[in-house]
Amino acid sequence: MEKTGGLERYCADVLRLILLCGVLALSACADTRYYLQSVSGHLAVMQAARPVTAWLDDEQTPPQLRARLLLAQRIRQFAVSDLALPDNASYHRYADLQRRAVVWNVVAAPALSLTLKQWCYPVAGCVDYRGYFDEADAWATAAALRTQGLEVGVYGVPAYSTLGWLNWAGGDPLLNTFIQYPEGELAGLIFHELAHQLLYVKDDTAFNESFATVVGRQGAERWLSAQGSPQARQAYAVHVGRRIQFRTLITHTRGELARIYQENGTLAHDEYAQIAMKKIAMKDFRSAYAQLISGWGLVPNKEWSEWVLQANNATFGALQLYDELVPQFEALLAHEGGDWPRFYAAVRSLMRLPKEERHHALHAIGRKALSE
Repeated sequence: MEKTGGLERYCADVLRLILLCGVLALSACADTRYYLQSVSGHLAVMQAARPVTAWLDDEQTPPQLRARLLLAQRIRQFAVSDLALPDNASYHRYADLQRRAVVWNVVAAPALSLTLKQWCYPVAGCVDYRGYFDEADAWATAAALRTQGLEVGVYGVPAYSTLGWLNWAGGDPLLNTFIQYPEGELAGLIFHELAHQLLYVKDDTAFNESFATVVGRQGAERWLSAQGSPQARQAYAVHVGRRIQFRTLITHTRGELARIYQENGTLAHDEYAQIAMKKIAMKDFRSAYAQLISGWGLVPNKEWSEWVLQANNATFGALQLYDELVPQFEALLAHEGGDWPRFYAAVRSLMRLPKEERHHALHAIGRKALSE
């Protein structure tokens, strides 16, 4: 899966609200407990972070961590010099959170639909997931959503972006949750999160995530081509090849599920047929995945295998957010000659359009690219 949290915006929302209306006003807002855990969780992350230079100067810093921090700083500079991404305070500090994820996201969808439940926030707008800094809180929310008849997914997120709103306070730090990623994936994650700081449009998660995904992937390939070792380039090529195979399988199954849900009407007696076909589709998906990884000949990707085990409408819908518009953004980047500033300017033009027109224009770019 994509090793990024993308838009866990809630912390930034609340901190900005504090600046606007004060802590006392916040206590009167709806869903106060959730907002407060977002504030306290993000503040704890910020308080745990120290400048990378301090880690490098510390004799107690393990050699492997020291090497990764130096690599991350080179990647950070490349983001500015070669990808025209923001040059700010983010990713110049590091924090060891002593846990495997920085937040846990909850997603939910009906039993016979891939449409995700949305949560809306005062600054960032509506998003299709809800994030928690405490894993137990995420699972408690998931349990409550299940009582409403929804299918749910809970997944750990290694990083999230505060959209650059908190660069005055030190920015988004490097974290232990991703610092040991293979070189290409580490570069892609940092570029992805910086892309969110560069461009973000309210109420359009698929647009935001697909844009950042393209910046992360294309940026990682350029980094490896320019500065990566032969071993890193080979490892990333293998990862990309397997990711394409895995995503192709997921896309096929997601399409099959969408067909099942749309094909049989909404009358109660039709639901039994839909449920039966859904079970077959999910069984076929897991069998196809087992066959896929057997052909790889190595230990399967643990993260992917765990995703397959809990796969349902919610997790299929969540993954679509990250790749729904990726081909269209790739076509737009190619149309702009691979020039990053021109690409960003074209994306900004799209952002000014209403959501429906924005997506229509992106799809038109993709269709034109295929016809050329």
